[in-house]
Amino acid sequence: MSPVTTQTGTDSLAAIASELAARINMGSAPRSPQVHLIPTAGNTHLFITNGSRLYNMSPAIEARIEQLLQQQDEEGITRELISLGLDMPVLINDEPLKNPKTYALSLAIAQKCNMGCTYCYADQGDFGGPMKNMSADTARQSIDLLLKDCDPGSKVQVTFLGGEPLINRKALRETTQYAFEQGRSKDVQVNFSLTTNGTLLKEDDAAFFEEYGFAVTISLDGIGEQHDRLRPLKNGAGTYRQIIEKIRPLLTMQRRMQVSARVTVTPANMDLAKTLQEFIDMGFHSIGFSPLLRSSSGKGEMSKEDLEQMLQGMIECGLLFEQHVITGKRFPFLNMVNALKEIAKGTHRPYPCGAGAGYMGVSADGELSACHRFVNEPAGRMGDLVNGINPTLQNNWLASRHVHNQEPCHQCWARYLCGGGCHHEVLEKGRTACDYIRGWLHYTMQAHERIARMAPHWYK
Repeated sequence: MSPVTTQTGTDSLAAIASELAARINMGSAPRSPQVHLIPTAGNTHLFITNGSRLYNMSPAIEARIEQLLQQQDEEGITRELISLGLDMPVLINDEPLKNPKTYALSLAIAQKCNMGCTYCYADQGDFGGPMKNMSADTARQSIDLLLKDCDPGSKVQVTFLGGEPLINRKALRETTQYAFEQGRSKDVQVNFSLTTNGTLLKEDDAAFFEEYGFAVTISLDGIGEQHDRLRPLKNGAGTYRQIIEKIRPLLTMQRRMQVSARVTVTPANMDLAKTLQEFIDMGFHSIGFSPLLRSSSGKGEMSKEDLEQMLQGMIECGLLFEQHVITGKRFPFLNMVNALKEIAKGTHRPYPCGAGAGYMGVSADGELSACHRFVNEPAGRMGDLVNGINPTLQNNWLASRHVHNQEPCHQCWARYLCGGGCHHEVLEKGRTACDYIRGWLHYTMQAHERIARMAPHWYK
């Protein structure tokens, strides 16, 4: 049986989420790098790290593996997997990626911002340097680099970031049109995305983003005053009502365009379920939450206790998701959708994302970095538009950032689903969110079992 029914009220969901979070905090700690046990309403499921595979176990097998876990007998666990026919060749070895093709670029089209968010990783938009816009020429060079070695029929991604990218609207639009035309001439599909604070949106932006099928992400850190405290203008004025008015044309027009909300979670905006439902009711295509683990000012970063509270809130949102999809209703909670898809397909990866591999960030001056967060930071430098990607810098990065070279990842059952965590956050702050990540994956695996049993149509 599911822990939540369609009649469960909000208060009951919060209570269930609290109870589940307490159990999960106890049960998701790593006891073996090879396996992890996932209790479900039926038999316990066995998660095997190699290949990120889930299996239904009989009580007898569960008892044997539990005993081996208690004895910390890794050789015994290996023998048990072999006897069950669940062993397989190692899918991820120590060999890092080398010279991968680039399939995505983010352009820091404006290294400046009209807002004064104290936690901003980009130092309120200027990345710790003089405020500047990317020139149209630099943007075109970026597109040329991206498309240079693309095969006909392939797909690439162009993302516009800042600062606030709409400060440089003219270059953004010209670059979009240039990339589309160049892609069409090479038979390459160019997909576009944009992350914006929403304050500078104009009504005709909606038509432009719809024409080119943009994925538009609006940064919204809660509802009303909660958002205003975290994301004010540089003069301290609130922005929430202004943003909501400006995004209405986008929400109304979205067809090819998809408009999502991204919530950075700090200790000051933990009411996740209320925020999620509010934004769903507004008509966002999807809503996602991300904890603030590193801020340029040090303000608002999530502590261990904050992350435990966030996990409870995320589970409450997840229970809402389960409640809806089991009754055949769409519920666009992005974190849940992504986790369930990765679990279902057995995602196993040696890196957390494409940073420094298939994905690069481009600064306003044309410097290449491992991702948008490393703009103006030597730790992530990858070359420049004039000379291209530096293979030595890139390959050294990929070798050093492989999950097998991270501590304490090699002892963690979740390492190939997690990939070692955001490079930028880990290099700046260490691995402060491992318990939270494991707890979330543990819960979503339990939810996967329930949904696969009660609403298998969701996966089709």
